[in-house]
Amino acid sequence: MTCIIGLEHNGHVYIGADSAAQAGWKVRPTRLQKVFRRGPFLIGYTTSFRMGQILQHHLEVREPEKKESDDAFMVCAFIEAVRECLKDKGFTKIENNQEEGGFFLVGYAGTLYQVTGDFQINSSTEGLDAFGCGDDYALGAMKALEDLPPRKRIKKALEIAAHFSGAVCAPFRVLKL
Repeated sequence: MTCIIGLEHNGHVYIGADSAAQAGWKVRPTRLQKVFRRGPFLIGYTTSFRMGQILQHHLEVREPEKKESDDAFMVCAFIEAVRECLKDKGFTKIENNQEEGGFFLVGYAGTLYQVTGDFQINSSTEGLDAFGCGDDYALGAMKALEDLPPRKRIKKALEIAAHFSGAVCAPFRVLKL
């Protein structure tokens, strides 16, 4: 249903998103923004507009503790806040004692993080990542377009993903943290 691309560059995180809203074979551009800022976080999501709306308007994360690493903060504070928030708002699915959420990218303190459906958090050594049905096209384009400035690189990669995937469409939005 979408393509979300994230990039670390010179201490900043950029996340770009398309505007596709898909239902079966129907794809239409939406005004809903799939990338947004929430406090010190930049978030770009796929999976569900409802999940994105909950994160954008309800997520509250405690401040980092002194001497707490960014990675520890993301695992111990951010992810736990996301799990609780999505659960409280009726989004998570629990089956066989396994909790399931959605997929999104998060920029925090100059690092790009990937959050998967089981609330695992990861960060690529390449400083870039993508989610959605156009992610393979986007990652290939990001590698091929390394010489472009970050915003242009992400926008062009989204255009390429839209060319090859029928569930990715303009307009594209890129934010910087």
